[in-house]
Amino acid sequence: MARTPPPFAPFEWMIAWRYLRARRAEGGVSVMTWISLIGITLAVFALIATLSVRSGFRAEFVDTILGSNAHVTVYSSARVDEQGRTQRSFEDYTERAKAVAELPGVERAAPLVKGQVMANANGRNAGVEVFGISSDDLQGIRRVVDPETGYGDLARFGEGIALGSGVARELGVDVGDQVKLISPDGVKTAFGVSPRVKAYEVVWVFTAGRYDIDRTRAYMPFDEAQLYFNREGAADELEVMVDDPEQVDAMAPAIQQAAGQGALVWTWQDASGGFLRALEVEDNVMFVILSVLVLIATMNIVSGLIMLVKNKGRDIGILRTMGLTEGSVLRVFFICGAFTGVIGTILGVILGCLFAIYIDPIFSFVNYVAGGGVWDPAVRGIYSLPAKLQLGDVISAMALSLGLSFIVTIFPARRAARMNPVEALRYE
Repeated sequence: MARTPPPFAPFEWMIAWRYLRARRAEGGVSVMTWISLIGITLAVFALIATLSVRSGFRAEFVDTILGSNAHVTVYSSARVDEQGRTQRSFEDYTERAKAVAELPGVERAAPLVKGQVMANANGRNAGVEVFGISSDDLQGIRRVVDPETGYGDLARFGEGIALGSGVARELGVDVGDQVKLISPDGVKTAFGVSPRVKAYEVVWVFTAGRYDIDRTRAYMPFDEAQLYFNREGAADELEVMVDDPEQVDAMAPAIQQAAGQGALVWTWQDASGGFLRALEVEDNVMFVILSVLVLIATMNIVSGLIMLVKNKGRDIGILRTMGLTEGSVLRVFFICGAFTGVIGTILGVILGCLFAIYIDPIFSFVNYVAGGGVWDPAVRGIYSLPAKLQLGDVISAMALSLGLSFIVTIFPARRAARMNPVEALRYE
């Protein structure tokens, strides 16, 4: 008794390969097959490129938030002092900051003085939000003190101010220049409140990576900020940094309790959670849309394979009369269709990965061809289009493309397997 050959035997691969490399005049690979190959390649490329840009954009956005802002902000609830004025500051900020810093998972807790002023230099004005912070605590804000993106002498921070690169550009100043800060809440006189005007030397210029931060922020020594903003012996809030910012919501109750009576907390996810949720919804919608694009590309395999089955009807009849089973015929044409999906997927993955890796020169070329202005950081908040290639995104794109390619190939392959050999050879 003859032994039944195993599935996907070498002769099945040989027949499928002969069909694929046959010339069009011999009923080989059709134009539709080439179209489906190109379509799958472009669809997989678009899917990986979109997923990588999505991942890069979220990573860059979160990194700029976490690298230049507090993970948790502790501020005081409103209260009325002895003179009938509403206060929102901490007078015992040292004790509160120490209690918060001792919590597990907290890197540091720094008291801050904040205020909005008008900066003036070279006849130019700019609205600036000033953060009063100690020199040691400033070292913990990595996006601000990064020597690769900032310049100046941070050792002299106690003698001047640190200025965002956007503010410095707007005012036309550099390290060593003087900037006047004008606060409407200034010195009280017999004739009312006189604006406070004081000049400071710029000792550090930083680029945090967010347009809205670089364009509006300045840092001042904590003691000097207390004097300038009339906060003697008080701090407006506590800036808390934690080890795992993604789990900050779980730590918020403990931080609020440690901060003491009258303390309220505001996490970075409270501030930016709406944007991140909207970004996640957009990501899911884009994945679905691009998945449909991949499906449309793989459907072209069906057209090409049906044409191949029609052209190879006589061969199918001969093979069946020679003893080839329906299963063998099905696998031969399944290999033909799946081969297109596999090659298209591989090419698409290669193009998508290259796009993610070399996105900066590619985008620079596009910007050059378009004459500049393609990416406006004032609108998008970050300075360039980021991309982050992740293994999970690549695997998802490959699994989707290969899965759809294999599924749609089954139907024309079954049609070939069920072809009646007598009908196939009747007119031969």
